This record gives sequence, structure tokens and C-alpha cells, in this order.
Amino acid sequence: MSFVELESRGHVGTITLNRPEAMNAISGDVADELAGASLQTAADPNVWAIILRAAGDRAFSVGADLKERGRLDERGWLRNRSLMRAMFDSIRAVPQPTIASVFGYALGGGFELALSCDLIVAADDAVFGLPEVTVGIVPGGGGTQLLARRIGPARAKELIFTGARVGAKPALDMGFVAAVVARDSLDSETLQLAERICRSSSVAVREAKRAIDWGWEVPLEHGIELEDQAWRRAVASEDRVEGIAAWREKREPRWKGR
Repeated sequence: MSFVELESRGHVGTITLNRPEAMNAISGDVADELAGASLQTAADPNVWAIILRAAGDRAFSVGADLKERGRLDERGWLRNRSLMRAMFDSIRAVPQPTIASVFGYALGGGFELALSCDLIVAADDAVFGLPEVTVGIVPGGGGTQLLARRIGPARAKELIFTGARVGAKPALDMGFVAAVVARDSLDSETLQLAERICRSSSVAVREAKRAIDWGWEVPLEHGIELEDQAWRRAVASEDRVEGIAAWREKREPRWKGR
């Protein structure tokens, strides 16, 4: 049985965690498959936006598979860590915009999966949390860094130090969730957002993403230089020629993605 499923609709690629019987807990095998799926989807020139979603009805992901970890010796823990690190790294490295479609529990590594994406659309029953310190470990999938960058270090410290859980509406108020929607419309609302992104030039969107990600927390002038480089690459693209032509001719652009 595959723990990760891939599909595409138009220019939108979808990666689905498929371990609902375990509330999509992330084992070493799941991590390995998800890393491969991320790399495969990232390399597809026809995919302009990516949705990360999960099967089942209880949890987006409850994080690391603690039953598996309970059987690991010290060497096994380090090997598992390598698989987890590769998974999170591969998601953050995707050049296309990524959207996490979250319902139910998104805890520990499950929350970090969502934070590794550019945007989070949450169902109204979503619950987020990083409980690692309550079992004697530290968030290891980027949680300490990604959450602090989204909501500020003081609020992130409060949530991480206490292992507190946060519902969808407070998550929206804090700013780490882009939208909260009804559970039964989560898939359609997330797809609509991805399709709206795909109406823009994929070249320009990727360059904008790179400028934002690489320019974050560097000196302003360094960030401005990164933005200028992104602008120059976009201007040199066929999409820029098509975009200006479409504007002049008052029609929808026919993007080529190059």
C-alpha cells in the first residue's frame, strides 16, 4: 500500500497522505515516500501549484509515528531523523507555491508539514499544536523556526513551551492560517485558491516566492537585490511577453510557463 498518492488537475498537483487508519502518522516509510513525491511533483513543468492534503476524516496528521519510534534504538532514532529531515527539506524546497489543506488534528510533525507549505487553508475543525516538549523532545521539522517567523517569537515560544493546542479561528487571528472554511468545502476551497494562483504566470509566481523566501530576514538592501534578480528573470521569460500582449489586447493570457 502506498502511503502517498499523487494526482493532477490542470496545472494543480495534489499530494495526499494516505494513512488514515493511523491518523496519517509519519513513519520512516511515510517520510521517505513524501520526500520522493515532493521532488517528483516539483520537477513537473506542468504543475504550477501544489496542494498537500490527507485522507481520512480525523486528522491531517498527528505527527511522528510514536509506536514506530518506541521500537527504535539510538541508531534507529538517528536514521529516522535523517528521513524526517529529508522530507521537510524537500517540501520547503519546492519552487511552486504550496498549500496545506488541513482538517482535524495537525500536531507535531503534522503541524510542521503544514507550516512547511506557503499557505494553510484550514477546516473549521482544525486543531494545531507542537506538543514535543511535553514528551521530552524539541520540534524537529522546522517548527521552532517556521512558527516564529509567522507569528513572532514571543507567541511561538508560548505555544511551543506549553505544547498548547490552537483551533482554526485563533490560528487565523494569529496569522499562520490564510483562511478558515467549512469542513465540507475544504477540498473545493483549497482547489479554488490553487486555481486562482495558476491564473498568474507560473514563472513570475516562482520568482516572487524565491524573492520572499530568500529575502526573509536578510538586510533590506540584500533583499532588494534578490528582488531585482527575480524581476530580471521574469522579464526575460516568454510569459512576460505574453502577459503584456494579453493586457494590450484585453484578453486572458495564455501562459507557457517559461
